[in-house]
Amino acid sequence: MARLVEMVKRAVLGRALRSERLGETLLPKRMALPIFASDPLSSVAYATQEILLVLSLAGLAYLHLATWVAAAVVMLMAVVVLSYRQVVYAYPSGGGSYEVVSANLGASAGLVVAASLLVDYVMTVTVSVAAGVDNIISAFPGLHDLRVVLAVAFVVILTATNLRGVRESGRAFAVPTYLFIGLILTMCVAGLARWLAGAPPVAESAAHGIVPQAGYEHLSVLALLAVLLRAFSSGCTALTGVEAISNGVPAFRRPKARNAATTLAVMGLIAVTMFVGITALALIAGVHITSDTCRLTGMGPGCAAIPQRTVIAQLASAVFGGDHSAGFFLVQAATALVLVLAANTAFNGFPLLASVLARHNYLPRQLYTRGDRLAYSNGILALAAVSCVLLWAFHASVTALIHLYILGVFTSFTLSQIGMVRHWTEALRTQTDTAAGRRHQTARAINAVGAVITGVVLLIVLATKFTEGAYLAVAAAALLWLIMRGIRHRYDAIRAELTVTDPADQAAAPPRVIGVVLVQDVEAATLRALGFARATHAHSLEAITVAVSRAESQALAVQWDAYGINVPLKILDSPYREVTTPVVKYIRSIPRRSPRDVVSVFIPEYAVGYWWEKILTNQTTLWLKSRLMFVPGVVLVTVPWQLSSSRRRAGLPAGSAPGAVRRGEPRRPTPPAPPQQVQGPC
Repeated sequence: MARLVEMVKRAVLGRALRSERLGETLLPKRMALPIFASDPLSSVAYATQEILLVLSLAGLAYLHLATWVAAAVVMLMAVVVLSYRQVVYAYPSGGGSYEVVSANLGASAGLVVAASLLVDYVMTVTVSVAAGVDNIISAFPGLHDLRVVLAVAFVVILTATNLRGVRESGRAFAVPTYLFIGLILTMCVAGLARWLAGAPPVAESAAHGIVPQAGYEHLSVLALLAVLLRAFSSGCTALTGVEAISNGVPAFRRPKARNAATTLAVMGLIAVTMFVGITALALIAGVHITSDTCRLTGMGPGCAAIPQRTVIAQLASAVFGGDHSAGFFLVQAATALVLVLAANTAFNGFPLLASVLARHNYLPRQLYTRGDRLAYSNGILALAAVSCVLLWAFHASVTALIHLYILGVFTSFTLSQIGMVRHWTEALRTQTDTAAGRRHQTARAINAVGAVITGVVLLIVLATKFTEGAYLAVAAAALLWLIMRGIRHRYDAIRAELTVTDPADQAAAPPRVIGVVLVQDVEAATLRALGFARATHAHSLEAITVAVSRAESQALAVQWDAYGINVPLKILDSPYREVTTPVVKYIRSIPRRSPRDVVSVFIPEYAVGYWWEKILTNQTTLWLKSRLMFVPGVVLVTVPWQLSSSRRRAGLPAGSAPGAVRRGEPRRPTPPAPPQQVQGPC
């Protein structure tokens, strides 16, 4: 079974890589862009749609305001990209917002950012995959009932790909990402060219009007402002994942900071261009989309069961000549693929951030170590597991999941910009170079503007999305913050308890060592444990057995004397046929002259070759070890005896005694049967 598992693992993940090859996994800019920026690049596929969905609540008359909402989103994107370029240069060691905030605002604020980002990375996977499945269903409506199955399957594929390593995932994701960018830009250019030529594309929904949702028929100024702010907060999904590059600076080739900053700028430029193009084209083509299909006029009876195509699908159909054209299917395929692959931003950002937190003892240390392929495998698996649970719980619905999204992003945006303002302020106090001082002042101004704007957006997002589901993200982040604080407190307590205060005293040998060998039968494994116990030269040595059956224990005592074993055997009474309790009680009762005396318990154990053999053997041994481990002053010594099945799997002759092949001894004949058959070890 173990060999089969290993073969499957190697087939899926590839050969294990040596630590020295870590440098080979570093990324050039062209590979880093699809890996770290696929989320913000793909977010443009649904950011415009989210804006239109909110504005359509008030009816058709307010859709033209999408231009101003999009302009505000573009301005915010520019500010955030400029701000994070400052973060990349100031903190090139990775950690991004978490490191900035921890260093400048304190550990508690840093944990707020970390918890928010971890939650948001999970939401990035779920929303991106669900949005990708939406686009697949737009092209093939018959797959609607398989929505959750498709979403979970995509997460599994992404997990396997990322477990192969960062560079491997970069190769797999580069082509789809660049194909998506090329197709979207081509669609936008072609559509705008037709508009300039006087023959604009017309969306399939352009002929439908929109009935305002109840309560939105007549908006006051304040109500209209609330709708605009809500549309703006929904459009801010275009900014998700921007911080991932600042977290992943160590994965870039040298010069790391400059390459990361360049990639960040290119990502911002491409994302803004595509977002502006899609928004403009959607307004030109007259795309009308609502959260409820029945609010589109002229849909007729059964409208609730009629799925609406996404904005991208309607634009591709309008520009490339219908929903049966090659261009339509190419755009849908590329969009669906890149939306699913956008989750890869989280599959890189989450494990990197989790490893930093684990290094700082805020998460289990297992998240800090790299796997066979030099990826943070445990972090990848943890992210995949939580994402699959959420996709199942929310039925892979973008509408249901989107409200839990982006809150964490703007929390980290705001706090990191405040942290950077403090960073530059501290730097200016010690700066004597005039030119450098001016650069620091400019950087501080950029971060100050970013802090104000992202802070305002955070309040807007919180106010508009809290009751619609964002409270779940807030609760999850708060719970995660408490858990991380608890983990750090526990690690600190363990470190304090294990601190070396007096090396000579703590490393001193115990005054007395009392040896105890556990016996269930007189056999080769027991005799080997006795021999090893003698070799330790304990101050006293005895063997103990539990009288589960009086007749069997008497036979064992006769057999013990017959073999001439010169170690005293003590039989522990067990009227209720229980093994572990009498052993533990006896070990506790052994008299000791000093509190530092040690009782060494030698336990013979079978080493087996097959998983099913573990069910048949060593069960009592496992129970005993689990109980004795908590007895103070007790040292457990497991003495293994390799059964023939384990030696065959190791490539040794099945009948050889342990160590015989190494010593060049011939195979040992099977010893004669004991005078009376007794119960073997469990």
